[in-house]
Amino acid sequence: MQKRARITSKGQITIPREIRRLLGVRPGDGLLFEGDGSEMRVRPARQKSPFANYRGIGNPGIPSGKKAIVRRIRELRGR
Repeated sequence: MQKRARITSKGQITIPREIRRLLGVRPGDGLLFEGDGSEMRVRPARQKSPFANYRGIGNPGIPSGKKAIVRRIRELRGR
């Protein structure tokens, strides 16, 4: 697939809809540009998990995992 994009005076480009869909990117997502001298590749810049930044904020002081959460709930209920 080949598509063209024009660079603005600010160095910005509009990525064609077909390319955005193919890459699975949406507004606010990042792109990673990788080059090896003779060619350039573009791919989505994804974290390992989209929830990685939020892991652990819902249960401060409680270890992660189902067993630890169940144990804490039982303590709160007095069992």
